[in-house]
Parts: sequence; structure tokens; C-alpha cells
Amino acid sequence: MADHHSKKRFLNLPKYLGGSKAFREFIAQNLHYPKPALEAKAEGSVIVEYDILDSGTVNNPHVLKGLGYGCDEEAIRVVNLLRFEKVKNRGVRVKMTTKTNINFILPKESINYTVSYSSKPEIKNNNPVKHNYTIQL
Repeated sequence: MADHHSKKRFLNLPKYLGGSKAFREFIAQNLHYPKPALEAKAEGSVIVEYDILDSGTVNNPHVLKGLGYGCDEEAIRVVNLLRFEKVKNRGVRVKMTTKTNINFILPKESINYTVSYSSKPEIKNNNPVKHNYTIQL
């Protein structure tokens, strides 16, 4: 009797083109901080679970852990924009379920102001000297 070594067949699963770094950059470039969240100074993560079809499209995104203030809806909007590589598996349709953390981190505020002198301003080349300062909070 001859030994039959069966080949293991693995399914091809959809991947994000460019890998995890490109994935994070896409999220960062497309995520808009909702105005209500900015006003409330709300920060945190929204966890979105979704299916990726073998066509590379996102299906059925839903929030597992929300933040509110419009962040949940924004996280769903951005996840819906994602496109993964199409995959083909002979005779098998693939649907992969995954989760993504969408982080909302408040932008660092900066205050710009100008200081002017009312008495004895410095003069260089017949122009008063102006000082601008930026303070990171």
C-alpha cells in the first residue's frame, strides 16, 4: 500500500494592501474628529467589528465598544471606506470577521499671540521688531 500524503489546503484570507502601517495611515488620514467630541473633550477608543468579504469589501460593521459624541458613527464611516485585497479560493467563498480599534486622541492645542511694546520698541532697519510665540499645551 502506498502512503498518501494529503496536501493541507489553506484558505487565502483578505489582507490590507501595504500591511498594517498603510492600514493605520489610511485610518489617520480619513478620520475626522466629530465636533461634539471636540467640544466635550472626549477621547478614547471605539472598537468596531466587521466582516471582510473575498471581494475585499467591508460588510456589517458594528460597534462593540463605543465612545459616543459622534465617534461611533465616525468609526463606522471610516471602516466602511476600507478596501482589502480580493482573494480567490477554488470553490470556496470566504468571509473573515475582524475587529479594529479606532483611537480618538484630542489634537494638541496651540495658542498664537503677538507681543507688541508700547514704549521704546526695538528698531532694526527702520522696522519695529515683532515677536511671535507658540505655546504647546
